[in-house]
Amino acid sequence: MIPARYANALFSLILSGLMSLMVSGLSTVKALGPIDGIVVIWLRNWLSCWGVAFVTALLLAPHVRRLVDLLIKPRKRIV
Repeated sequence: MIPARYANALFSLILSGLMSLMVSGLSTVKALGPIDGIVVIWLRNWLSCWGVAFVTALLLAPHVRRLVDLLIKPRKRIV
């Protein structure tokens, strides 16, 4: 098992991988259409996008969490 201190990095890795997979797939199909070899082109594009998405997720996650905290109503505490 992976130590708990790596939870944020693992979350960012998995989420950025899945999201970049879907977005790059949609973009590739929209740009090229259903051509032969589309899957290979898609996966090649995805791998380069995943690196950017992962680093972005790691760097922006703390700022996004703070923004979300500012935008939501705090829960009422029951004593």
